[in-house]
Amino acid sequence: MTDSPSAAARRAGRDRTQYLYLAVLGAVLAGILLGLAAPGFAVQLKPIGTGFVNLIKMMISPVIFCTIVLGVGSVSKAAKVGRVGGLALVYFLAMSTVALAIGLVVGNLLEPGSGLHLTTALAKAGHAQAAQGATHTTDFLLGIIPTTLLSAFTEGQVLQTLLVALLTGFALQALGPAGAPVLRGIEHLQKLVFKIMSMIMWVAPVGAFGAMAALVGATGVDALKSLAVIMIGFYLTCAIFVVVVLGLLLRLVAGVNVLALLRYLGREFLLILSTSSSESALPRLIAKMEHLGVSRPVVGITVPTGYSFNLDGTAIYLTMSSIFISQAMDKPMALGQQISLLVFMVIASKGAAGVTGAGLATLAGGLQSHRPELVDGVGLIVGIDRFMSEARALTNFAGNAVATVLIGHWTRELDHDRARLVLAGDLPFDESAVGDHTAAVPEQGAAPEAVGSPA
Repeated sequence: MTDSPSAAARRAGRDRTQYLYLAVLGAVLAGILLGLAAPGFAVQLKPIGTGFVNLIKMMISPVIFCTIVLGVGSVSKAAKVGRVGGLALVYFLAMSTVALAIGLVVGNLLEPGSGLHLTTALAKAGHAQAAQGATHTTDFLLGIIPTTLLSAFTEGQVLQTLLVALLTGFALQALGPAGAPVLRGIEHLQKLVFKIMSMIMWVAPVGAFGAMAALVGATGVDALKSLAVIMIGFYLTCAIFVVVVLGLLLRLVAGVNVLALLRYLGREFLLILSTSSSESALPRLIAKMEHLGVSRPVVGITVPTGYSFNLDGTAIYLTMSSIFISQAMDKPMALGQQISLLVFMVIASKGAAGVTGAGLATLAGGLQSHRPELVDGVGLIVGIDRFMSEARALTNFAGNAVATVLIGHWTRELDHDRARLVLAGDLPFDESAVGDHTAAVPEQGAAPEAVGSPA
């Protein structure tokens, strides 16, 4: 039978996206080679990578707003939103605690900072980052409230956008049938936002090339050798956390193989690897989780909330980096000091999980608030923060994907039969539907509670 025009178009869309992600990988490799061969010229390409990341960041607030409003507003009972959100927050807190504990153990065992010395240049870099990252708990809490209803979007504040979206979603619930036209309008707006996002992704190879070339040109290979221990240790710790801790939990609770889930999200991991920001894959994670069989309300609540509160990779990064700096400066911290400092850092980092460089600013700000004499050591991390930020973003992303599946299972909003088909490759994701991701999932808009619910 001859394919219909729509089927041929979808297949062509999949083929084009395959070329796109191959181009991203090739651009990263080309950027590394250029950075090594002509470092002076490569450093001048940094604005290219910065521009691409700024394009991504430009779309984050509208993506989160539409997703949460549709997730909350399409649920007929507010109690369900509270149940899903409460369960998600408890899970996020538990996993962050586990990640902190693992980072503490590995950091104290490896002692990665022993024998290093601080230089004047690195001290200046540390103070520069501290100026960007210094914050206090009161400022953090008050910062959740936007100046105006629209300023959350114009200023790109993730937590402020979350608050406005939740208020809008609950208001639409309270309006009942009268709010249906507004909800449909936001559905159309979401289609537009996702289409713009898919257009931006076509310049990903250019952005990845510029960012990687500038990074390698500025640091060189020799600058990374002395920091190999903490880099390798951090990557291994993240891998162990995802494969062993999250993998065991996912298998025992939901009966899902974490390696199959990671393979299903392979393109998203490649995208994150090239941008060092998990935000770049947020729209695709939403689309793929719905395609996997998790209901839209659960996805709409869990995924955006997880991007602000489920920071497993960031917790491990802050733990190991703090220990590394204290050892490098011969000012080791007692266990109680480590725990107190890191709890503050994890709280202060909420809402910045996907922003490139936010982890470094949080690290400097936390040290400035608790151990000012250690701020100079942040300069030791500056040269490799981009590489560590990749593992941090990948771990955060994997943690949010696992969390969405688990929350869907616990709330009976996961279609296990569909999930098995998707992960086995029998029901492939339609890449052309990223611009209109609702096309890739069952009809859930009219009765979202039916997906994955008991018969």
